[in-house]
Amino acid sequence: MDASPTPAAAQPPDSDTSPPPGPGPTGPARAEASPPGPGPRTVPPTGCPTPDSARSVPARTGWDGPTRLRRLATPLGILAAVAGAFAYVGTVDPNEPGHYPVCPLLKITGVLCPGCGGLRSAHAFIHGDLGAAFSANAVATVGYFLFAVVWVLWLVRAWRGQPLRIRLAPAWWWGIGALLLIFSVVRNLPFGSALAP
Repeated sequence: MDASPTPAAAQPPDSDTSPPPGPGPTGPARAEASPPGPGPRTVPPTGCPTPDSARSVPARTGWDGPTRLRRLATPLGILAAVAGAFAYVGTVDPNEPGHYPVCPLLKITGVLCPGCGGLRSAHAFIHGDLGAAFSANAVATVGYFLFAVVWVLWLVRAWRGQPLRIRLAPAWWWGIGALLLIFSVVRNLPFGSALAP
């Protein structure tokens, strides 16, 4: 008898141990090429986000009337309130006694505060007398123009859908406070009587 082994019949490949069909390495090289689990070869490639792609800006199509009217409601409401107050002060003359309360600081101490003369200034401003408005309260008169500028800026930014952000450094706030203090002191001194109402 022949002692050599007989060739085994061809058996179908085992699905657990055989590599999938298609190109690529087989055997131990395949195990090194793509290790199991998450890794750089299994993660899909992505691009780095740029500032433009990270901030998605919705495309504006057509008229955004209700949204725009909601954005304009606050600045227009503030304007209506300020206009109503100015209309009242313009109608009821603060130069005539009895219509408005007296400043408590002036009543108790006899010292003019930074706001003393503000109503008389507003009354003169409404009637177009800028000289009288400035002499009644210079700070208030400057404040009327400043309010108008900020309000127009606010309205334009609300129309465009941008928030109004006015940030002042602490030095500015200290400067404004110092200016009001100097104004208050000078208008109470004899040489500053031109700033007193």
